[in-house]
Amino acid sequence: MLDSRSRKTACLALILLVPAATISILTGLYAAPGIWGQTLSFLCQVWLLVFPIAWSVLVDRAKLHFSPPKYRELVAGAIWGILMFAVIIGVYKLFGQGAIDPATAKEKARQLGINSPTIYLIVEAYFVLVNSLIEEFTWRWFVCKKCQILIPGTGAIFLSSLFFTLHHIFVLAAYTQGWIIILGSLAVFTAGVIWSQCYLTYRSLWPSYISHAIADLALAIIAWEILFS
Repeated sequence: MLDSRSRKTACLALILLVPAATISILTGLYAAPGIWGQTLSFLCQVWLLVFPIAWSVLVDRAKLHFSPPKYRELVAGAIWGILMFAVIIGVYKLFGQGAIDPATAKEKARQLGINSPTIYLIVEAYFVLVNSLIEEFTWRWFVCKKCQILIPGTGAIFLSSLFFTLHHIFVLAAYTQGWIIILGSLAVFTAGVIWSQCYLTYRSLWPSYISHAIADLALAIIAWEILFS
């Protein structure tokens, strides 16, 4: 009885949380890329952070705490991050340069209010340092744990990584086309699997956060080249 109730509760939590990421992208990049779409997109991002905290405290009755990183967690995060950085830059240089239309990318960036190098650097600093942490908190600490209740073991890793990939598909479709969308989606899914496994191995967000931030830095460098070179 308790197991059935836990599964239903976990399922409800995922239903209330996971779609918010896709809604954020669809409104911000497609339906209403202006101020109203950005406002709704921002509210969805807030929901992705606040909901797991509120649910954990009010429903799960869990106590949140901060744990400083251990040496092995820093090393694991750095190793995975450097590997991902190299793969992202390498694949882009070899295959991706001709698959992204700079004019389309610049127009999308302009619609989002990114119309100068200074604004871009501020935005990317947020995504590299802050958004990567929020995503790890949401998708690994909360979503992956809920998926473990529904599908224990490896299945939880793949399910949470699938949820993590869904909204990234629409991001990729906004800036690229064809096989790049498929390749990028597979890359995001693989990264989600690695980060979920890191979290379950170390029971800490530090390894996945560090590697995620380094991977996002590689994407920021590529985007800079596209927008301002």
